[in-house]
Amino acid sequence: MSRLLRASVLFLALASCGGGNNSAPRNLDDACEILRQRPTYYRALKATERKWGVPVHVQMATIYQESKFIGNARTPHRYALGVIPMGRQSSAYGYSQALDGTWEEYQRDQRRFGARRDRMSDASDFMGWYMDQSSQKLGISKADAQSQYLAYHEGRKGFANQTYRNKPWLMDVANAIGQRSQTYANQLAMCRR
Repeated sequence: MSRLLRASVLFLALASCGGGNNSAPRNLDDACEILRQRPTYYRALKATERKWGVPVHVQMATIYQESKFIGNARTPHRYALGVIPMGRQSSAYGYSQALDGTWEEYQRDQRRFGARRDRMSDASDFMGWYMDQSSQKLGISKADAQSQYLAYHEGRKGFANQTYRNKPWLMDVANAIGQRSQTYANQLAMCRR
């Protein structure tokens, strides 16, 4: 086999091992269809539900809001004077849109230093860990997608101080997450596994 052919085969093999499927599933309004398209999502979400007690539908509704199921999602860029790039709005990244500092806290606490925000199993476990702590520290039910999201977005201290009350847009988003969570729960109850 020629060197060029060997190099081409090696390149194609390495390229196929890329970072995974970071694109969103086709129909984000149908929980069953999402999980049919991405069976690894279901395994990850179910493992988090078993470990942390956070229902699959709550996780899915939060992931929908945070990243629309796009594994390498990032916040938009900021611009000065409308044209000069000033970096991203925050360090949020991946399925869970975890911030750098919170992600590092999770990695230390769970001893998961190889965990990645663009891997569904890790992002889901992070979300379960965070919501479990919100449940313990703030008394939020793990099935209450709306309140869990407010604590997730504002941080636990912000939630305790009710900073979300001054953000009507955030209250609307949290309400929509609560509704989507219930829709996903109803759909998941009807899915065939």
